[in-house]
Amino acid sequence: MIVRDRNTPVTGKTVAGAIAEFMRDVRPRLNRLCRAYEGRGAITTRVRAPGLPNNRLVHAYARYIVTMASGYLVGKPVSYDMREDNGALAVLRDVYAASDMGSVDAELAADASIYGRGVCICYADERGRPRAATLSPREAFVVYDDTVEHRPLFGVHWMERVDEMGRRCGVSVHAYTADSVLEIQGRSLGSLEEEGASSPHYFGAVPVVEFWNNAQETGDFEPVLSLIEAYDVLESDRVNDKQQFTDAVLLLTGCTLENDDPADPRSPAQKLLEERTLSLPDTDARAQWLVKQSDEAGAEILREALKSDIHKMSMVPDLTDESFAANASGVAMRYKLLGLEQLTAIKERWFREGLRSRLRLYAHFLSVLAVAELDPEAVEMTFTRSLPVNETEVAQMVAQLDGIAPRRTLLAQLPFVENVDEALAALAQEQA
Repeated sequence: MIVRDRNTPVTGKTVAGAIAEFMRDVRPRLNRLCRAYEGRGAITTRVRAPGLPNNRLVHAYARYIVTMASGYLVGKPVSYDMREDNGALAVLRDVYAASDMGSVDAELAADASIYGRGVCICYADERGRPRAATLSPREAFVVYDDTVEHRPLFGVHWMERVDEMGRRCGVSVHAYTADSVLEIQGRSLGSLEEEGASSPHYFGAVPVVEFWNNAQETGDFEPVLSLIEAYDVLESDRVNDKQQFTDAVLLLTGCTLENDDPADPRSPAQKLLEERTLSLPDTDARAQWLVKQSDEAGAEILREALKSDIHKMSMVPDLTDESFAANASGVAMRYKLLGLEQLTAIKERWFREGLRSRLRLYAHFLSVLAVAELDPEAVEMTFTRSLPVNETEVAQMVAQLDGIAPRRTLLAQLPFVENVDEALAALAQEQA
């Protein structure tokens, strides 16, 4: 988190200082996480002595952890509901659908899982409609004030400028405050010079929202990154050993390799490789291969230990394990996913906070347009876990609770009911 005094004016100098701190203290870590996620881990840069095999195997554990953790959180889009709706919720759903907010949330969840935070920007399109999009966490961030609440002071996003030939010709930086957008030009991030005019954005607050993964802003695979790198080294060395085994050295005792045919241009070693036969003199001459003895059993034990530690410490289970049987009940499945459920509960709390902040921005923009008066604090957000559902168990539970729990709550438990209000209206019409 980058913090500044709450009375700090947003100028080109202030923005340049924040970018310099970000590039020095934050960007190197994000680049390492990005390389690990994209399959360009530390093993890909390993150098060995000339002549030695140098296999560099990369295992996509980082991508697997991110896919499982983010998919379990928002694999099914977040649903929004209100107890007392004046029609504003329908307007919100329409503008969210126009922004394809389900896809935006999925990208934000993936970025938060990789980098520890996702960045979302709210803007108005050419027709004055509110829209949302994701920004790369390596090129955008929010600066907060120094109070205990850490309220956003301004958001920063930059992009490289290119000329008509595709050559880099500078950088363009946008600083988003609570009421306007300031554009700054420069030859590079270290030399921001041309401070342009500011323009209003009508969202009522900083339109750049960070979606944190946890309080420490760490990614889901970041705590086990060293274990993943160790796994890559182990498997790469096993393949290197196998390759060196096939390149064994032939030891001759009491004789030498010679070519008895003067008309054969091949060397003795080449002739041996092609014909696969060797004649030894009728003495005590011997021939044997010198090979490196490898402890395959010990290497396999170490591999399984690393694999187990990666899944245990990341709290993302290995779904290919035999314990995940297809006929397991919903309760048994939840016990097996208890670690992932605890991890997702933390992720959900922080993700919900980002959703609420974005909802406030949309509510203010809609009120400025006089389209709807929406109370963002009254909107209820529901996360649905992306799990195989035993619909028979759910139906039995809903039937047993009929008349005890509210009907709206029971209908929300059914996986095939997407809109509770529409389901209630259709049920009332059928009963009438």
